[in-house]
Amino acid sequence: MRRILSSLLVAGMIFTAGVQEVPAEKEKKDLKGVIAISGAWALYPMVVRWAEEFQKIHPAVKIDVAAGGAGKGMADCLAKIVDIGMVSRKVYQGEVEKGAWWVSVTKDAVVPTVNEGNPVLEELLAKGVKRDVLIGIWISGDIKKWGEVAGNDMAHLIHVYTRSDACGAAQTWAEYLGKKQEDLLGIGVYGDPGLAEAVKRDAYGIGFNNINYVYDAQTKKQVNGITVLPIDINENGVIDKDEDFYNSRDDITEAIAKAGYPSPPARDLHFVSQGRPEKETVIEFIRWVLTDGQKYVPESGYINLTEDKLKRELRKLEAE
Repeated sequence: MRRILSSLLVAGMIFTAGVQEVPAEKEKKDLKGVIAISGAWALYPMVVRWAEEFQKIHPAVKIDVAAGGAGKGMADCLAKIVDIGMVSRKVYQGEVEKGAWWVSVTKDAVVPTVNEGNPVLEELLAKGVKRDVLIGIWISGDIKKWGEVAGNDMAHLIHVYTRSDACGAAQTWAEYLGKKQEDLLGIGVYGDPGLAEAVKRDAYGIGFNNINYVYDAQTKKQVNGITVLPIDINENGVIDKDEDFYNSRDDITEAIAKAGYPSPPARDLHFVSQGRPEKETVIEFIRWVLTDGQKYVPESGYINLTEDKLKRELRKLEAE
């Protein structure tokens, strides 16, 4: 009888130990509420995708996303009009002093664009354009004719376009040319879609866009009517094989990831708020963006941050 009891006792201990060793399943957070986001056109397509996927996981959360330029995103978040501002340029010290807190979430680039019907397009694609020429077009205004860019006697005037709204694309482009957005010459056009459309309609036009407004989301090829003007990075007067990565969205995002595209036209994109977010729903959305949400980055035409940088950004979410 003692042997039977002893056996039962041992069996019971083994069963109990087994139960204790099985970890409790982590409970899924029951998030709810509204997250308001505004700002950079550059981030808008990516954040819309993130919002759609996050709301599938948390159907009680509603995320409102509105584009309007990086300047609006920064102003809205500092005024606490929105929970998150989308900002596609560096965060300035004056904004930090006003309470700006931010995390970088992905990466993209700004590219110069021309009309696909440009009369010297063949020469432009073969030779590319040097940085000094771009400065002559947008900053000094010394270069006024397409022949001066292509190296021939073409007398057609260059129709220069820029952004009318305070935005990361214009600031990034201006910084590449050694200046600020307010120094850019040209006809001001509102928003990324508006600037792309202006160049599409003007055979002699030149502009600049975030890459997701130049490449078709489905085909990943350049959209009809607009062509990326390749930058002659090594300035040898010809677009070499290692500089020729503009034909598809996949090619240029790979070049950016490998640092083949010049900086600052390639830049980090940020979420900004007035101080570290206090709402749990906002914190968890940002945490998801920096972890599981990163799998949607390449297919959306953006570039993942490095693992080390993502870890650094995640640490910013921890309460001080």
